[in-house]
Amino acid sequence: MKRVIISGERQIEFLEVPVPEPRDEWVLVKVHASALCTEYKAYLAGYDLPVMGHEGVGEVAAVACSGPVKVGDRVVILPQYACGKCSLCMAGDYIYCQNEYDFEAIWGTRDGMGTFAHYALKPAWLLPKIPDDVTYEKATMAIDGIGASFGAFQAIDIGALDTVLITGLGPVGLGAVVNARFRNARVIGVEPSLWRRNQALQMGAEAVFDPAEENLLDKIREATGGKGVDCAVDCSGKIRAQRLCIDAVRRRGRVAFVGETRDELAIRVSPDFIRKGLTVVGSWLHNLADFPKVMQVIQQSPLMDLLVSHVMPMSQIQDAFELLVLGESAKVVINPWK
Repeated sequence: MKRVIISGERQIEFLEVPVPEPRDEWVLVKVHASALCTEYKAYLAGYDLPVMGHEGVGEVAAVACSGPVKVGDRVVILPQYACGKCSLCMAGDYIYCQNEYDFEAIWGTRDGMGTFAHYALKPAWLLPKIPDDVTYEKATMAIDGIGASFGAFQAIDIGALDTVLITGLGPVGLGAVVNARFRNARVIGVEPSLWRRNQALQMGAEAVFDPAEENLLDKIREATGGKGVDCAVDCSGKIRAQRLCIDAVRRRGRVAFVGETRDELAIRVSPDFIRKGLTVVGSWLHNLADFPKVMQVIQQSPLMDLLVSHVMPMSQIQDAFELLVLGESAKVVINPWK
């Protein structure tokens, strides 16, 4: 089978490796589609990743024992290698598991570890089934496209009476717009890419600002009658955007951080949190029990064709990464078999 690695700065290489064989509760999945995500940062920097591709879907190709899936089932390949036994996993919060399996230690290879490949290995319980009316391409959105912000929206209870600020309208942020509009929430966005600002407006965002605009905070407050937004979700991972979320929400507002960052945000606990009475959460992905609700958004939202902006063969994955670098795409999905 083929799998993708990063071989240098802005360089992709295809390796030919053996097809893995399942054993115990591990299942072999033939990958039919996989969405691109933060891997583009490693592509730009030229360093390899342990897992290339974490938003895959496909068809069960082989099982070693009976379990929740069988050969031929269409499944989402959930990320990470959670143990399935700890209290977090049992509560559906598998994404936060502290006892993850060490894939390389178990299998002695990275082959089968990522979804930018023909096949992937995954414990059976991390393979929820895809409804019959959902295409493989759209099913990839159950992870970061729709799933990441869905978890954040659940955590801060965004509903139809809320005005929500979404900072960072990349693939995850545009998914947040889809989630917000599905809940009939009013959307204000902040995004540097003109292509993505326009895409968000097409999706129904009421106003979208360039972060370089002067008096940005004043403009957001103006759009909300001076009180500030009810909720804010940062999908950019940028310190300036995270600060804007805290400053832009009204008193007793709610903030969720979705975008990954290693930088340090300066927090003033009393004026930022206590005096404003804010609820602030970090959110990685949705709870496993919410998977059917995530699929409901994918099945019913008329905006999904705007969220999946490009479907490309894996042979052109380098071009796909360049689209992300330019900021001229929403979610890009690759087909490993082309």
